Amino acid sequence: MAMLPHEKALVQRLKDQPFALLGVNSDGEAEDVRKMLAEQGITWRQAIDGGTDGPWATRWNVSGWPTLYLIDAEGKLREYWLGGPSEAELDKKIEALIAEAKSK
Repeated sequence: MAMLPHEKALVQRLKDQPFALLGVNSDGEAEDVRKMLAEQGITWRQAIDGGTDGPWATRWNVSGWPTLYLIDAEGKLREYWLGGPSEAELDKKIEALIAEAKSK
């Protein structure tokens, strides 16, 4: 799955909803990552991990990329995917969590 176009669309479509996207990048030096993020037009928060054994990857036991964690409005881990879900499945899960958050 080519996540980047879909992530951009999600951020735009859900900008006024109880939704946030956080990326964790382990591709290398911070300055190089920042340059790539600007070139790609990535506007959501990014943690720069400094390698595959960085603090984010270590704390969350990331064993491959992409790894997706879906966390609800209360901070509870609701879904985990190594390799990522289909775009339709991801959208459905996110929309369900948004509806749940709005109902509280």
